[in-house]
Amino acid sequence: MPRWTAIVRKSSGKRSEGQLLASNIDTVLIVVSLTAGLDLSRMERFLALAWESGAEPLVVLTKADLVDNAEAVRSDAEAIAPGVNVLLVSARTGEGLDVLRACTSGSTALIGQSGAGKSTLTNTLAGRKILAVQETRASDDKGRHTTTARELIPLPGGGVMIDTPGLRGVGLFGGEGLTYAFSEIESLATQCRFHDCRHISEPDCAVLAALEDGSLSERRWANYVKLQKESAWIASRTDARLRAERLKEWKAIYQNVTHRPGGPGRRR
Repeated sequence: MPRWTAIVRKSSGKRSEGQLLASNIDTVLIVVSLTAGLDLSRMERFLALAWESGAEPLVVLTKADLVDNAEAVRSDAEAIAPGVNVLLVSARTGEGLDVLRACTSGSTALIGQSGAGKSTLTNTLAGRKILAVQETRASDDKGRHTTTARELIPLPGGGVMIDTPGLRGVGLFGGEGLTYAFSEIESLATQCRFHDCRHISEPDCAVLAALEDGSLSERRWANYVKLQKESAWIASRTDARLRAERLKEWKAIYQNVTHRPGGPGRRR
């Protein structure tokens, strides 16, 4: 089937290839455990990855029954996720599950760290225990990589769900998703006096003005710059790899042409 959406992350290590996690999905559930604390910079990475897929991101904050500040954390998550719904969910009490079911009527993929509750959510939405689950470590609330492979699960309502292993590294492969994940920064950049503003010391820079008055946080700006640099590096590596592959291919073609009987390079 042709792919109309695809979640692709950078392969681990120094390799610059992309790793396909799921394709032909309507919704990407970014699953975050409230008991592990909210890492805003990591969530921004997941949001950029989700937007880049072409599917609709949805942030799901799990284990809402185990913390006292769930609403405050949701407000923090909403502040860095423009245009994205953020749900509070508890598989134990049932909080938020009806809304979540309504949002997963099509094809859905879950991404997040180990221990976030992806497999538990899948079992709950499927109405039966399909995937194995384990308790997180009490010392640091880290998961144990219970899910080791991607699996497509049919849901009672007619949709399907793809549970994925926990992601330690969230390397972006492309960078187009940053435009949506940091839409307010992209909008600010269009208001600068110079269209090629670097947002360093230029006069009438809207980004610097937002940093100065506090409407744009230093942390969010620093993470945006970091992710932009990573994406540019991946693009340069990918282009170099493609050039090398093309050169190798044309060398093989040339060798084949010049050394075949009657070819232009054959000695007579």
